[in-house]
Formats: sequence, C-alpha cells, structure tokens
Amino acid sequence: MRIIDNRIWTVPESKEITRTTAAEAQKLKLVSEGCDPKFLHQKDVKSVPREIFGEVTETHQAIKTLDNTISNLEMELAAAKAAQEAILAGSPVSETAENGDSFRKRKYLMVIGINTAFSSRKRRDSVRSTWVPRGESRRKMEEEKGIIVRFVIGHSATLGGILDRAIAAEDKKHGDILRLDHVEGYLELSAKTKTYFATAVALWDAEYYVKVDDDVHVNIATLGETLIRHRKKPRVYIGCMKSGPVLAQKGVRYHEPEYWKFGENGNKYFRHATGQLYAISKELASYISINKHVLHKYANEDVSLGSWFIGLDVQYIDDRRLCCGTPPDCEWKARAGNICVASFDWSCSGICSSANRIKEVHRRCGEGENALWKAAF
Repeated sequence: MRIIDNRIWTVPESKEITRTTAAEAQKLKLVSEGCDPKFLHQKDVKSVPREIFGEVTETHQAIKTLDNTISNLEMELAAAKAAQEAILAGSPVSETAENGDSFRKRKYLMVIGINTAFSSRKRRDSVRSTWVPRGESRRKMEEEKGIIVRFVIGHSATLGGILDRAIAAEDKKHGDILRLDHVEGYLELSAKTKTYFATAVALWDAEYYVKVDDDVHVNIATLGETLIRHRKKPRVYIGCMKSGPVLAQKGVRYHEPEYWKFGENGNKYFRHATGQLYAISKELASYISINKHVLHKYANEDVSLGSWFIGLDVQYIDDRRLCCGTPPDCEWKARAGNICVASFDWSCSGICSSANRIKEVHRRCGEGENALWKAAF
C-alpha cells in the first residue's frame, strides 16, 4: 500500500512477478553455474577440478607440439622464399648458390660469411693466404668438417658494371664468394646483414651462422669448438657483448641519427655483440629471414642485430676470446693455452693495415695448420 495525499491506495501485485527467497536465489545461482545440487554429489564436485586439470594439461601439450610444428614450417618456408626471391631477382650468385639444393641435403656445423667490399681485393687475398683454406682444402673442410666459408658481397649501383664483372672473375677463379641481392654501401650494412642471414639460411642448413669482417683474423677450429659447447641451448647469440654510448653529435664516427629513441643524452645502447665477429644459431637466422621486411635498421649494423633480438627468449653468450687484440695479446694467450677465436685492433675496428699485417698475426696467434683437421665437431 502507498499513502498519497493522506489517502491509502492498495497497489495490486502483478501476477507475472514472482518473488524468490534467499534459499531459492542460492539454488538458482548453483544451477546457472552447472552445479545443481539435485544432480551433483559432493564427491563429483571434488573430482571435476582434477579432470579439468588433466584435460588442460593435455591441451597445453598439444598446442605446444603444434606451435613447434608451425615454427619449423615457417623456417622451411622462409628458406624456400629466400631462395626463390634470389632467383627471381636475377642476382648474381656463386656456383655454390647455384647448387643450393645439394647443399641443403646435409647438415653443416656453421656458415662463416666474411663481409667484404669491392675495394677490398687485397684483404680477401690476405685472408685466403692465412686462415681460410683454398681450393681442394676448402672443399674438404666443407665435406669433412661441415664448415662453409664465403666472402659476402652484393652488387654495385650499376648492376653488371665493371665492379660486378671484377667480382665475378674473382669468384670464377676462387669459387669462394657469395653474391647477395643487395646494393653495396657502408650506410647499408644493416640491410646487408639481414640479406646475408636470409640467403645463408636458404642455401645451407647449418647449426650456426657467423658474420666476420675481412680485416679480422680467425682460428676456424677454435671457433667451431667454441660453438659446439652451446649446441643444446636454443636461440644462441654469441660474441663479445658491449654497451657503448649513443653518439648524438653529427659528424662523429658511429653517429646515431635516432639517438632520441635511447632516452637522455649520454645514455648507452642495450647489450649487443661487437660487429667484428658474432655467431647466431639457426633459429635466430631463420627469425631474421622470416621477419626481414619489418626489422628496423639502425645506423650501426651491430646495434641493428642486437635490436632484432630484444623481446625474444635469446641466450646471450659473452665470450672474450672472440675479440682478442693483435700481438702481443693473442700471442700471450696462445702460449698460455687459451687460443683466441678472433684477433683485431680495437683502435681500427679490425687489424690495422690488415692486408699487410694479417700474416704476422696468423704466424704468432694462429692455431696451427693441422688444428682444423684434428678437430672433432
């Protein structure tokens, strides 16, 4: 009833409206949640979580297996696409690339890509005369040790010009050059790095992919022995890790045009491997190949590579033997039984005057002519 203007009015109750007691409301709640007390006994309620947990575990394992399968298929697809793009682009390739199908039939330990330029013929010849096997020895290294070594270079702005013809003639003589579908240029090193890894993954099925500069001395057997220690680790990124300053000032070497992305002036880069030599496992090389069109390129190639792995579950391996100094540093370490993987001068970001000095470095810091053939990978 309601009292309006001192009068009592009786409000009729609608026949369509039903009132529920507290007990009935609780019962409705149980039914709506699938727990009608008429049909579920106490023991059944307790058993449901265990059954659900078992089903969730099985589903999780199935999803994990499916995810791994998809990941492997993506890697294979990326390799096939990279090879197809190289063919369609008509880029010049070495004879090894032309025979790529035969190389994919076997598993290799590592692919070593030696970054080089058109003007570096003397450096390439000095490397061939020191730490890189030539001719039959190189082919023996590939077959018996599973190690591929190639000088890596793109093409000139005028495709088919005198520079490209000179490289083609050099490759015909030595057969150790990998040509990329890439226009050469110092400011394009980040793009070249992406193209190198994508191309190498497409041509050779290896455990590791290595990038090294042509003015660095390398002990191949020691490098291989270093890499196999990390075989059981997924997504490996190996090098001499550093975190140098972000250089905002224009005109200085290694200037970073996108310095503002790294916060306040004076900040440092995230941890990444120095660019003279580093190695990554197949999973990471495949990741670069799959995502190469969306991976951002910073001015400095080693910074770019490090940025591509941020946010991924990557194993960072900081090994200082990959960045020894030239004699006497690497020589003292060799005498102490701690042979260096790579040697160079930090002041020159490589061996200073490497074409003239690398033979001396090789003589004093080399692992020995028979080290590679005695090594068991």
